Amino acid sequence: MVTDPIADFLTRIRNAVAAKHRVVEIPSSNLKKEITKILHDKGFILNYKFVDDNKQGVIKIALKYNSLTKQPAITSLKRVSSPGLRKYTGAKELPRVLNGLGLAILSTSKGVITDKEASRENVGGEILCFVH
Repeated sequence: MVTDPIADFLTRIRNAVAAKHRVVEIPSSNLKKEITKILHDKGFILNYKFVDDNKQGVIKIALKYNSLTKQPAITSLKRVSSPGLRKYTGAKELPRVLNGLGLAILSTSKGVITDKEASRENVGGEILCFVH
């Protein structure tokens, strides 16, 4: 039993990148699907597919690497808020990841969005993770 499914999601991606895998399969949830869509839109993963297996479902993620240097697009995934210690931020105190080069993924009243979108829409929320 996993007590923090988002931390498990991030760890599976981190481990797959460290092992230089091309594809990683992760148990699905609506929150994980939204985070996956953001990672794809921002260019951190190559592609994704939601597979319905008549149970929980699976997310298949194709990881992205540089074709010349074989360096992964994702260098760091860090869980910020956890079930034991939630981290919230207001619209005025949104974090900057790697001086604007990385991104923070937040769960807000407008859905799961990045720090830049939250700043544009002037909303705060729970900081789920940092990516760069």
